[in-house]
Amino acid sequence: MKTTTGFPPFRARPPWWGGDLQTLRGYVLRRLPSLDGYSAEQMGFPMSDGSGDTLLATLNRPKRATRRPLVILIHGLTGCEDSRYMRASAAHFLSLGYPVLRLNLRGAGPSRNHCQYHYHAGHSADLRTVIGQMDGRLAANGLFLIGYSLGGNMLLKHLGEEGRRALVLGAASISAPIDLKAAQRRMMALRNRAYHAYILGRMKVEFGPFMTAAGAHLADLAAIRSIYAFDDRLVAPRNGFAGAEDYYARSMALQFLPEIRVPTLVIHARNDPWIPIDSYLGFDWASNPKLVPLLPKGGGHVGFSGVGGKAAWHDRCIARFFGSLAG
Repeated sequence: MKTTTGFPPFRARPPWWGGDLQTLRGYVLRRLPSLDGYSAEQMGFPMSDGSGDTLLATLNRPKRATRRPLVILIHGLTGCEDSRYMRASAAHFLSLGYPVLRLNLRGAGPSRNHCQYHYHAGHSADLRTVIGQMDGRLAANGLFLIGYSLGGNMLLKHLGEEGRRALVLGAASISAPIDLKAAQRRMMALRNRAYHAYILGRMKVEFGPFMTAAGAHLADLAAIRSIYAFDDRLVAPRNGFAGAEDYYARSMALQFLPEIRVPTLVIHARNDPWIPIDSYLGFDWASNPKLVPLLPKGGGHVGFSGVGGKAAWHDRCIARFFGSLAG
């Protein structure tokens, strides 16, 4: 495996020791990171698939004009532009002079009332459409992409599909389920039953407004008892997959990693309680020099609350990586 140099080692910030506490920190802390003092502009990105759907995003600009690239943040499952990790990353990159676009995926957050369809892990075409609508005002200095969890899988899939055509300077993924089947098995393991129940409940709440359009009823939603069943009965047929297994196989980012031609930092904790590390350890990172794996022992799932600075460890590492690319 490649050796990763130039990044600070991850050391957990007390009292957030272990993968579970690192993961839960973002849910326990109720106060959201402040973006006060930064201008905010809502933007819409109409989808080109004939659905009539529009993805909404919030553009924040640094307090002083700079020539730094635009950073686009892509949230994870049941997230949106106001998820804690999205706001925390935005605050960090804004403080460094980067403009930041916090994107709401199809049907998520503020996009919900402007969409009849809902995002999924393989919906990389939506990223292509959004990036294609970047004008000189937004992309004059280039683009960086950051994807979290499910959004990270979508990002990596997009980069692999685009190959040399990708219109970005660099990218980073955090805690991406690059093997969706393996992630589904881990989430449904006995030790994760509380996590599974919580995430499934949030998925049901988020998907509820789309039930009629999906040809189903709320009673059908209530009868679903697992994430696998949710994917098999709702996500897969709604998006042209034969079932959950087909959805996982065709949408997982792992198979697209060899084709990525954009410098990409791939961050994943070995103690992530939701996503097994095996898929990361089994990939031949040396086969693609554009990929930089950063696989610390600790950090949990999109946690990485570490000593050495106020910002999350993954944000500090990504900022260093992007800084080396932007010059």
